[in-house]
Amino acid sequence: MATEANHVHPVFEMAEVNDGKQNSHPRIFLEHIEKSTDIKACMLKKVKKKCTCTPARAKDLIFSFLPVLKWLPKYNLKENILGDIMSGVIVGILLVPQSIAYSLLAGQDPIYGLYTSFFASIIYFLFGTSHHISVGIFGVLCLMIGEVVDREVQRAGYDLEPNIPSSYNSDIHLDENNSTLGLLTVNQTSQMLCDKSCYAITVGATVTFIAGIYQVALGFFQVGFVSVYLSDALLSGFVTGASFTILTSQAKYLLGLDIPRSNGIGSFVTTWINIFRNIHKTNICDLITSCLCLLLLIPTKELNERFKSKLKAPMPTELVVVVAATLASHFGKLKEKYGSSVSGHIPTGFLPPQPPDWNLIPSVAMDAVAIAIIGFAITVSLSEMFAKKHGYTVKPNQEMYAIGFCNIIPSFFHCFTTSAALAKTLVKESTGCRTQVSGVVTGLVILLVLLVIAPLFYSLQKCVLGVITIVNLRGALQKFSDLPKMWQLSKVDTVIWFVTMLSSALISTELGLLIGVCFSMLCVIVRTQRPEGQLLGWVPESEIYEPLPAYRDLQTKPGIKVFRFEAPIYYANKESFKSMLYKQTGVNPLWELAAKRKAEKQKLGKKMINANGNQAEISLQLVTRPLEFHTIVIDCCAVQFLDTAGIHTLKEVHKDYGEIGIQVLLAQCNPSVRESLHRGEYIKNGEKQFLFHSVHQAVEYALCAYRQIGCCASEA
Repeated sequence: MATEANHVHPVFEMAEVNDGKQNSHPRIFLEHIEKSTDIKACMLKKVKKKCTCTPARAKDLIFSFLPVLKWLPKYNLKENILGDIMSGVIVGILLVPQSIAYSLLAGQDPIYGLYTSFFASIIYFLFGTSHHISVGIFGVLCLMIGEVVDREVQRAGYDLEPNIPSSYNSDIHLDENNSTLGLLTVNQTSQMLCDKSCYAITVGATVTFIAGIYQVALGFFQVGFVSVYLSDALLSGFVTGASFTILTSQAKYLLGLDIPRSNGIGSFVTTWINIFRNIHKTNICDLITSCLCLLLLIPTKELNERFKSKLKAPMPTELVVVVAATLASHFGKLKEKYGSSVSGHIPTGFLPPQPPDWNLIPSVAMDAVAIAIIGFAITVSLSEMFAKKHGYTVKPNQEMYAIGFCNIIPSFFHCFTTSAALAKTLVKESTGCRTQVSGVVTGLVILLVLLVIAPLFYSLQKCVLGVITIVNLRGALQKFSDLPKMWQLSKVDTVIWFVTMLSSALISTELGLLIGVCFSMLCVIVRTQRPEGQLLGWVPESEIYEPLPAYRDLQTKPGIKVFRFEAPIYYANKESFKSMLYKQTGVNPLWELAAKRKAEKQKLGKKMINANGNQAEISLQLVTRPLEFHTIVIDCCAVQFLDTAGIHTLKEVHKDYGEIGIQVLLAQCNPSVRESLHRGEYIKNGEKQFLFHSVHQAVEYALCAYRQIGCCASEA
């Protein structure tokens, strides 16, 4: 036991009481360590520590910034290479059609989706710490990018509908099948891209650049805690709501309709209105193709899901459908005969790097905030989930750096925003992935397509790409089947899911996310304003106290009420704390004090003048209701913090109960609560206001003190 020092304030104090039975309760002092208040010295110490450069520190800094330098030299070729190659090839095969399909969702030409998947796979290999997640195109982010792109393209005065640049007709002589265009490379066509296409990728790359800057800044300042406001229920509801918007945006491709893309609030409803208004213009060829692709893709997806434990690799049905549909469209001349919409020219090679449009940054900076938060929240959560499953650790801040650089660097190479995606990550894990080398293999597969195969997809119908996008929404839309179980586990989470899902679908994705976050925080505030408060009973032959309504055979100590409040005490729930305490103990000290004062006033008597003028004093003996207890012990184990209002509330409770002869003791306060009480002068020298380590100590102290007072009264 530590001895008391002159410069130290005792935080816990327990008075020495002798109950007459040779049981002495000693006074206990714990030394309170004073925190340094010299802010300048603390800052200088931290800066010196951060700025000190030694060879070992420099090496650690480089290795932490580029984790590949640390784990790649230790790579076990014999154990890992086969699984990494297999998973990388399979994910690459799946990514090719999805990259082309999601490019339409982002309002971009198909080639830019392939660029995005290639650069994201290579860059995450260098900076990432997760062995299993697949970083690339994610449908929800593509939708959000597409909404920004369409808005800025329209604001700049470009037509939202596809057009053929005039330079194609004036500078190049095409045959009737447009076959010459399919032979051009990127370098030959870079100067002939239509203005709208160029501007669209410029907008997408600028948004991606700003989102990456935000993500790196979050990692640098280590403020990734903002992701805690995106609960699992909120993220699930947001993704499901955004999935309805994605499905809506792709429906026109399935029907072969040529209608403008709706943006802004209520775009979900507006799009469906436009679809039904133009339903008579449906392209029968596209509709039949869409139905055939759905009939093939949906059952095979279900089979892959049902037999994933038995299959060494999922069936690459999407690639088979893309190849078959491209061949059928090319040889059947579906574009020329039936007016079917096709992907068009996909050039080979790479465009020269180009910086973002700095003039666009003010227009898209706010849009990039939601995109950045969703991207890093999904990436970090998936990284931690698979790391825990496979028994290794990831660094959340480094993951934010990784996903930030996966956006910043590719934005100079005509790419748009990326993040981890659950579906592709599950495929990657189930096909034997061991390390990040799998991402390099995926990148090489996409590189092969970029350099050689891309022009062959010229005749691929857009309705096929729309079907691929919609079929990949199955996982999000199947969340409805989990609602009964979610309702049983937490009704609040279910309501948050519904509010976020409906607002994301019916209003807009950005506002839906904001509404979901605000509603989730409101639920937290309401739950802290309506906390649980209950009386505790003693478990015989122990030092344990549990709620009286919850357990049988609990006992109560005579003259003592033990009350537990299960929430912080702050300005928003201080009245709830007092009213609950008064209700549970059955004594409102203000009412008792008012009754006591009224009794004392009436006890002085009333002077009445009799008929002879004499004054007679009639003393009225008004007896107040005797109190059943003399001590209240407040169990503060669930009180996380106190603010100024909370400290004043505890002072008032102590003072009010003290005036009617009831002492209030606090037990099991955590260090921050004790510090707040100390700063708020709840404990003053010379006053018997005590804090106790445990409820049992407080109860024993109250019993001993009451016995001692009773002995003194009997002797007198």
